[in-house]
Amino acid sequence: MAVGRRHPEPEQVHGSGVSIGGSSIAPIQNVVGQNISNVHQSASAEGAAVDVETVRDLLAAFRTEVDRNGAGLPNAQVLRAIADSIDTSLTAPDPQTAGALRGAAQALPALVAGTLVQQGGEALAHAVAGWLG
Repeated sequence: MAVGRRHPEPEQVHGSGVSIGGSSIAPIQNVVGQNISNVHQSASAEGAAVDVETVRDLLAAFRTEVDRNGAGLPNAQVLRAIADSIDTSLTAPDPQTAGALRGAAQALPALVAGTLVQQGGEALAHAVAGWLG
């Protein structure tokens, strides 16, 4: 009988299994994993050129999300008004509308926080801020 120190097998540690991917300016990001709570992802448009068509595409997607989830949004009318303001400002950009766009980009993340339209609203706000440069 051999007497010696037993080397225990290393304990199997399971990773979080989290995979985050997708375009950094897309309105929706993919998150796959187990036991995920309070996960937040954001992307900054700083340093990246954002064209007006990207902003328009995100605006259209955001409007669709607001219309689809309007019954469950406490501030759906405000979100629609901001979307209209952004749309109007995109058609005639000048120094006055740039201020309105900056205000919308700053206000939108707080207004969509914790709602079903959070990702789309944040993506739109980042794109507007990036377009204004």
